Amino acid sequence: MKKQQLDHVLRAAAAITGADQFIIIGSQALHGKYPDLPDEIVRSIEVDLIAKDEQQRTEWLNAIGVDSPFHEQFGYYADPVDESTDVLPRGWKGRLVNLPPGDTGKVRGLCLDPHDLAISKYVAGREKDIDFTRELARRGLLDKRKLLTLLKVTPVSAETKARVLRYIEADFDPQAPPAPIRRGP
Repeated sequence: MKKQQLDHVLRAAAAITGADQFIIIGSQALHGKYPDLPDEIVRSIEVDLIAKDEQQRTEWLNAIGVDSPFHEQFGYYADPVDESTDVLPRGWKGRLVNLPPGDTGKVRGLCLDPHDLAISKYVAGREKDIDFTRELARRGLLDKRKLLTLLKVTPVSAETKARVLRYIEADFDPQAPPAPIRRGP
């Protein structure tokens, strides 16, 4: 998804909910810090959104969600989520990145910091998530030390932290054995 498509989703989301700020928590959050990334990194066609100050209205975004007329017409859509959708390091809200100016009208996008996003993907541990973090590391978009610091303040079990640590090590050390992929939902 290109930045202008993300801007379009934000304008539509504001028109539906009346909200003027949205938190972007999925892979499209990379547009906050890196608005000109190549399509292969931000290839997802959905934008995971939370209406920041109108969270009860987030569900209204289904009007421009998957299989909606909006999705059918434009080929991308909003995915209404809440703060429990992803496991994030403590303090993530204080690290939100402003979406750079564009064609959002007066709508403000607040994006996960790439390191918080990566931690959430490592915790999820699906094959697509691990491919995503590997590509971010390969392109130099992540700092290993910052990831390790954030992992310490991520509310997950010791077993999950050990698994995430293996993923991080594998992403930054080509000699490291591949970490097993988490199977299941």
